Formats: sequence, structure tokens, C-alpha cells
Amino acid sequence: MAELWHWNAPRLSTAFGSGEVSPVEVAKSLLARIAALDSKVNAYCLIDEPTTLAQARASEERWTKKAALSPLDGVPVAVKDILLTRGWPTLRGSRFTDPNQAWNDDAPVVARLREAGAVLLGKVTTPDHGWKGVTDSPLTGITRNPWNLDKTPGGSSGGSSAAVAARLAPLALGTDGGGSIRIPAGFTGTFGIKPNFGRVPAWPSSPFGTLAHLGPMSRDVEGSAMLLDVMSRPDARDWQALAPPGSSFLKDLRRGVRDKRIAFSPTMGFAKNVEPEVAELVAAAARRFSELGARVDEIDPPGGDPGEIFRTLWWGGAGFVFGHVAADKRQLLDPGLAAVAEEGARIPTREYIEANVARGAYASRMRQFMENYDLLLTPSLAVAAFDVGKLSPYADGSWTRWTPFTYPFNLTQQPAASVPCGRTRAGLPVGLQIVGRHYDEWSVLQAAFAYEAADPNVDDIPEGFA
Repeated sequence: MAELWHWNAPRLSTAFGSGEVSPVEVAKSLLARIAALDSKVNAYCLIDEPTTLAQARASEERWTKKAALSPLDGVPVAVKDILLTRGWPTLRGSRFTDPNQAWNDDAPVVARLREAGAVLLGKVTTPDHGWKGVTDSPLTGITRNPWNLDKTPGGSSGGSSAAVAARLAPLALGTDGGGSIRIPAGFTGTFGIKPNFGRVPAWPSSPFGTLAHLGPMSRDVEGSAMLLDVMSRPDARDWQALAPPGSSFLKDLRRGVRDKRIAFSPTMGFAKNVEPEVAELVAAAARRFSELGARVDEIDPPGGDPGEIFRTLWWGGAGFVFGHVAADKRQLLDPGLAAVAEEGARIPTREYIEANVARGAYASRMRQFMENYDLLLTPSLAVAAFDVGKLSPYADGSWTRWTPFTYPFNLTQQPAASVPCGRTRAGLPVGLQIVGRHYDEWSVLQAAFAYEAADPNVDDIPEGFA
């Protein structure tokens, strides 16, 4: 019982059904662990123990009556503080957001969690409005990587990844506008999937438009598949949402990858700065897919580096929201975000539209390339986790230089996941990115599950958190 905090979502769901443990016991175990250990990583920015325990007691009663609302009933989930949560402030990691307002709405994903009976553990940290690939902000301070407290857990879903890696939550919600699920999953040795755009309803609409995705994060693939089943349920507030999936994301999860056609691109044809240890671990992971029965070809997708396209669209979104606010308000922002917004506000309309057109051409070439392959493998990131307090390991401060594998798939909108594939000699996790065809999260999850099952180190706990 003392290790209930270590149980993953599938095991918890089964144990609730059999009566082996109760949601209240699990919630208390995790809340105690958060109180004891979160000061090391600073993953949580809001804990509301009475509300969490009330939700757990309600779930316990449903399981006792054999009336559980879903397999996720009673399973604790951490909510990224970018997602509206009724009764709790959603400050988006920012001093810019006024905390003194009514918090009466749930984002679609939070509403679906309540309907499924999940227990909300609290809100987890994000950089100011999720603007960067590391997690620190003037409001909440620095969030740290459980594998090395001097390193970043990535971002912008760094609170989610740190909580999951440190076993302070079995499941967490993430958002991804340029890699913000896959970056922290890669840096912390956890699993995260950016589903196809529109798979998970979003509201309010992101200022970053159709770059912005929502997805699950967990220790294991099955947990994310369970969570995605709930997250993908419909919500009429999102006019761009896809129709509900025709089957559970757990379906055929153990199908494997035998006879799958897989492309492996170590650099995407343009990433010249991949750290050698990262490259070695990812290449070994790609070879393992051959051992699992897939046909793996080393080949680069077409299109080159779409970084300027992404930069124009992303910076333009920041400029739209913050570029013209009054100087006294702008001073409340993270200085880096304020600078990006100011630059984005100067982007000419024609240049922004040209970038959208170029995006369409890039995505079309990628979609044609994927006609020949079921999946594409790349590194999740060019580097292992670097020191906290930095935007980048490079002197120029560019975060797109070390994320060349993530933002292309926000542009194309296809599903992409990061699964842990080993650790460097310094003990830092490395992620393998698995990209699927449009609308095919099932194949991505199946491939990630097959790889996870073949990796004996996938469930290791960081030293100091065991």
C-alpha cells in the first residue's frame, strides 16, 4: 500500500474494479508524496486537497456500487495550468493573468475528465502562456527535471512531465504548439503523444491557431491511450474538432509492428547538431524495430527545414495577443515572451499569409511521403536536457535549433509521440519520436507500446524519488 503512488493508470483502474484499493487511498498517497517531494521539482502550482479527496470519495462510492463512469474513474490526473478548470484559477504561468475573476468554466478536456470520474490532483506549471520549450516563469519560478535537478524538464508541459517522472501523478494533461508535449516527455523519460490536430477538442481557441494540440502524458503508453479515449470525446465549443474516433485507442494496442513500413530519419535532412549520444541511442532504437519485425528504411522526408515557416506563424500568434498591449501590462510578461510578441507584431500580413501557403506545401509533401510508410522515426530532440534557467544550450538562445524534430509536425498536424529510448552516460533520458500518418494515432500507440515492451528500463524511477 505504501507504494500506491507508483501504480500506473491501468493497474489502478483494475484494482479499483476488484476492490483491492480505493481511489481515496491512492489520492491520499499521492497528496502525501507531493507534500513531501514536490519542493524538489516545483511541478505543482496549485493543490486543493479537500476538492481532490471529495472527488476520490465520490469515485470510491461509484466503484463500490459497480457504477464506475469509465475505466479512468478514480484515477488521478494533473492538469496543466493553461487549461481552464472550474473553481480553480488558470493563471497560465503568468503575472499578466488577473487571478481575481470568476473561474466558472472547464476546458473541454477537463470537462471530459469530470464526466469520466477522474480525480483532479491539482494544476501543474507552465512557462508564461506556454511560450517556450523549458518551464520557468516569473510567477511560478523554475521547474526541475527529476533525473537531475540542475536540468530542465522541458516545456511547455514541464510541470506535467516532472510530476509524472517523479511519480507525483500517474497521468497529466499537456498542450503542444511546437513540441510542448514531446519535448518534456523526451527530457524526462516519460511518454507523451501529440494527437492529430482536432482529435482533442480545445476551447478557448489558441492564439497559435492550428499549430496548437492537446494530448496526454504518462509513464507508459497504455495510460496515455486510456486518457486519450476520454480526452477525444466531443465538445461543440470547438468548431475544428474531428468527429469522435470510431474505436478505442486501446484497441489492438498489443498488435506490434511486424511488417510495418517504417522510415527512419536521423536528421530530417537538415538537423546538423544532434548530440552524438542522442544519435546513438535513437539509431539503436530504430534497429530494435527491425528486430520486432518491421521493415525500416533510413530515408529523409522531403521539404527541408520549415523553421522559418513555423517561426513566422508562431511569433505572429504571440504578436497578435501581446504585441500591442500597454507598456505597463507588457512588463508583467516573461521578458522573452514580451520580446517575441513585439517582434511578431511587426510581421507584415503578406508575410504571414505566405508562410501559411508554404506550410500547406510542406504538409502536402510530407503527406505524400507518408503514403509509402506507416510510421516515421526521428529523435525527439537534438540534445539531452540542459541546465535550468536557460532557453537554449546554444549561445544564440534559439529554442528551435534544439527542437528541429518537433515543430515540423505541428505544421503538418499529424500525430507524433515521444517514447523513452535510453539514457546518456550522465543518466539523462533520451526520447524517440514516432510519427504517424494523418489521423492514425492507433499505429503510433501500437508502435510505442511494442518498443516500450522491449525496453527493460522504461519504468525506472529517478534517484531520490524511489
